[in-house]
Amino acid sequence: MRVTQHTNFDTIRDSIHRSKSRMEGLQQQSATLRKLNTPSDDPIGAAKVLEIRTDKVNNDQFQMNTRMAETFLENTDHIIGELADIVVRAKEIALGQASGASSNEGTRLGVAEEVTQLFQQAVATANRRIGDRYLLGGFKTQRPPVDPEGRYTGDDGQTMVEIAKDVFISSNVPGVEVFNTHPKSSNDGRSVYSPNTLGRGPASEGAMDGELAYENVNVFDEIQNLRIALLTGDLDGVRNTLDRFDQVHSKLVACRAKVGSRLQGLQSTSQALERHNVTNAQLGSVLEDADMAQVVSDLTKEETVFKSALASSQRLIQPTLLDFLK
Repeated sequence: MRVTQHTNFDTIRDSIHRSKSRMEGLQQQSATLRKLNTPSDDPIGAAKVLEIRTDKVNNDQFQMNTRMAETFLENTDHIIGELADIVVRAKEIALGQASGASSNEGTRLGVAEEVTQLFQQAVATANRRIGDRYLLGGFKTQRPPVDPEGRYTGDDGQTMVEIAKDVFISSNVPGVEVFNTHPKSSNDGRSVYSPNTLGRGPASEGAMDGELAYENVNVFDEIQNLRIALLTGDLDGVRNTLDRFDQVHSKLVACRAKVGSRLQGLQSTSQALERHNVTNAQLGSVLEDADMAQVVSDLTKEETVFKSALASSQRLIQPTLLDFLK
């Protein structure tokens, strides 16, 4: 088979071009420290890298949501804890003034002033906010959830936050659940609770005929009841608040437990997201990052190949008449 000079030129040109292309690719890897610079370098790897980057963006948003929910729930926990302390102090006062032998009109009038301060402190605590958002108002976050008389003006809305793919958690506890022992009792959360599945409880005017009813106890009402009983010298009224304060305190403890379980879930989810990000970063590094030792070695080898191609091309190209005329 006869090999023409034109065929030799084409072969030499293609060989040099391929060698230069490989050198350029290795030089780009050396400059960017990445072996995957364009989708054509590795289409399957590029698709996987895009998926990893999308996961990272989503996880970053989930972590931001988690931190926001943690902030709201931690402050809610502090609020409930302070309300529980107020209830404990109110019960201590009631215990001290429940007996006529250990109290008199003067002492009752004196501690009634402290109970008034406790009521005002409870209202201020319930109206705490972060920025312009009130924490215990449900969906009504732009106004105080409790008015100066202790009436709840919020709703029972719960703000759901996505903390992982298709995983949602409530970032708030409505005040109607915190301030009342039976929050579903009436429209304002201060009457009775009438479930069909629970046992029989005290009857109330708010219950329908033939319906089992549970008496609701409201934290602000009980503090006010204690204050009125102290001012009027009603020792029976003072004693009646003792059991009610126990019920309110138990409900506050239960609310704190609910908030604590949510916080624990948020922490577990946050740790899982961090581990997932680390795993994705490692996988992305395997797919994208160049092995510099290997790149330098390959680049040196390719330079040698390129020089050899140039040298061999000089021998393959036959002298022409022009070479003799120089």
